[in-house]
Amino acid sequence: MSAATPNAEVEVRRSKRRRRTVSAYRDGDRIIVMIPASLSRAEEAEWVSTMVARLEKSERRRRPSDDDLLHRARTLNDRYLGGLAVPESVRWATNQNARWGSCTPGDRAIRVSDRLQGMPGWVVDYVLVHELAHLLEVGHDEKFWGWVAQYPHAERARGYLLGWSAAAQVDPPQSEQAEEPSDSDPVD
Repeated sequence: MSAATPNAEVEVRRSKRRRRTVSAYRDGDRIIVMIPASLSRAEEAEWVSTMVARLEKSERRRRPSDDDLLHRARTLNDRYLGGLAVPESVRWATNQNARWGSCTPGDRAIRVSDRLQGMPGWVVDYVLVHELAHLLEVGHDEKFWGWVAQYPHAERARGYLLGWSAAAQVDPPQSEQAEEPSDSDPVD
């Protein structure tokens, strides 16, 4: 059975082996909902609605909008940078394949690579804090890294991005390869 939602086509797959569990996942533009064959049509409709809502909610959390990013950056600024690095705009960028983020201090604009979508929130937060720190210190000197270090997951996130780059067989930016932050920036 297929049904259409405003966001995607839904395909329901019944399984005789499946007894109690219901699951859902995205396959391209479709949402696949796996249910036990024993469910009634009414139970199926209820579970499809529930599982599509759960999946879409989960996807929204992992892929925040530009407005969500701006709100998150402002929250991180207040929490870790004392409210001193207020961005004017924060948005996802599709053309950043060699860096995780970039910042233009003159217009207070931050761009974050869309490759970060779906990564853990604390990794995206690190990139945002890194770019926010550029609103306070343009270069990558000791003062800059001092601001970045205010974020408690900074080193863990740097390691995550380095590991992701290695697993994807993508050369990380130069400073991701260094043991200590260097003049060459890991993020931008």
